[in-house]
This record gives sequence, structure tokens and C-alpha cells, in this order.
Amino acid sequence: MNPEVVTVGETMVVMSPDPVGNLADADRVAVGVGGAESNVAMGLAALGHPTAWVSRVGADPFGQLVVRRIAAAGVDVGSVDVDPDAPTGLYLKDPRPAGTEVHYYRAGSAASRLAPGALDTPRLAGARLVHLSGITAALSTTCRELVEQTLGRRPLPGALVSFDVNHRVRLWPAATAAPVLRQLADAADLVLVGLDEAQRLWHTDDPQAVRRLLPGPATVVVKDGAVGATALPRTGPETFVPALRVPVVEPVGAGDAFAAGYLSAVLRGLDPRAALRLGHLCAARTLAVAGDTAPPPDRTLCADLIDRSDQDWSALEPPDWSTPDAAR
Repeated sequence: MNPEVVTVGETMVVMSPDPVGNLADADRVAVGVGGAESNVAMGLAALGHPTAWVSRVGADPFGQLVVRRIAAAGVDVGSVDVDPDAPTGLYLKDPRPAGTEVHYYRAGSAASRLAPGALDTPRLAGARLVHLSGITAALSTTCRELVEQTLGRRPLPGALVSFDVNHRVRLWPAATAAPVLRQLADAADLVLVGLDEAQRLWHTDDPQAVRRLLPGPATVVVKDGAVGATALPRTGPETFVPALRVPVVEPVGAGDAFAAGYLSAVLRGLDPRAALRLGHLCAARTLAVAGDTAPPPDRTLCADLIDRSDQDWSALEPPDWSTPDAAR
């Protein structure tokens, strides 16, 4: 069966202190995998969408680990190439009270050799959604060409193309990234961007101003951390949904979980308010764990919470989202 969703981008092996603490003081590390696009792929697969992840990994144990872990999450990895000459990327997480610091070891990685044509395969035909991020565009010239081709030539005809800006300062400074990411985002059908990114890149902290900067997409979703998220369609009223008040164990991956929840709702034809709420619910689950991904909330619980009144939604306390009983 061909996938409903295709995501494209690099995934690395992740090492983080176990138990959670400063990396410099760690005696042990937990080994996982992490990458924006594969995080979204795993989230969408967990939400019931047949999803394929397109990438490259090295012919090394880390590459085997990455592919095995993502496949175990129910994602189709049949379009992942193994590069005999370049390594799988690695990053280290250093959780701190003020936020998690990340140390990358990805220069010259196998995924940086992704190039145009990566989606030109019959096994991906018929996909309804292709998801990209600005991270891929920063990895190499050929990676940027792949993103440009996917947004321009549309190698999967009829597929909605979503683009998460995902600016990474360690990959390229804001002054360099700003015009490129604006051009790429404006060519997408649906854009997700953090308000902090918009301020850093385009010197605006106003969702309506972001919408004006990106007139091309049918919808722009502006995320404002713990405050909430706003969906701004090209035509029609905007929709704001406040974020849930949840304790934060570690924030890395929450934006990808939000994207998976939001995109799942779009694929299911839900309205903007429901889509933003499902995004918040999935993000909140990931905020509560030390890893980059977490299982989405129970579907019965999600359905109940999505349908709550605005007043009830704003008053929600963090439940135990592992069981439907938490909705009561």
C-alpha cells in the first residue's frame, strides 16, 4: 500500500543524560533517534496515517538503529537509502533549567547528500501530503535543491505540501536563512512557524504580519510556545487556540508533535479549531517526556477534549493521557 503521507529529511542518533540532568555530569546516556521530519512521520503513523519517511543514512550501526527505530514506529522506510561513504549524523542533548542545549555532529552526513529526484519513485505515488522543513534546506546545496524542487515541480501530483520553517541557528545564521526560508515557505500550501522564529528571521512578533509576509500558502499557522497557536487562512477568519498548561520535562520535539497532530486533523477534514487543539494535545504529550517523541493521547480522550467548549478547554488541567478515563 502506498503511503498517505511522505516526509523528507535527516534523522540522527540522539544521546541524552540518563537520568535527565546536565550532560557534563552524566555517567550514562540514553540512545534514541531524532529528526524533525521523522518525528512528524512517527506521530502521523501513531495517529493512523500510512506514512513514509525519505532520507539517507550511513552504512554504520547508527544508520541501522535509526531505520530500525523508525520502522518499529510503523513508518515505511523503504525509500531510505544507505550511503556507503558518509556517516549517520549524531547529536547530544544537554537539558538545563533554561532550556535544552543541543550539540550536533552532522557535517558531511549521509542525509546531507539527499538530492532532487528523491521523491521520484512509484512507491510514493498517490500521497495526499508531503511534509518538509527548513532544516533540510540548510544541510547542503543538493538538499536545498530537493526542497525547492518539491515545492516547485511538485513530484507527487495532487499532494498538499506542508513546510515547517524550523530555523536552526547552528546550521545557518538568521541573516542568511531569512530570505531563503521566506521564499521556501511562501511556495508551500501550509506553513508552520514559531513566533520566536518569525521575530528572529523577519523581525516581527505579530501573527498577522507573518501572514502578510507569506501571502502564498493557503494557511499559515503561527505557534507562540506556551501561549497558543493561530491559524491564518488566506481568506476567512483567523483561529486562535490557547496552549494547555502542562509541566515541561524537555521541550525538544514538541513542535514536531504539534505538526503531526495538526496535519492529522487537516487530513481528516477537521476544522481549524479542532486541528489546533489536536496539535496542542500531541505537543503536550511530548513535553512530558525526555525523548523527542511520545505516543499521542488516547483517541477517545482526544475526541472528547477537542469538542470541549472554549471555557472548558482553557481550564483544563494536565490529565493522565494514557487512558480514556482521563477525559472525565
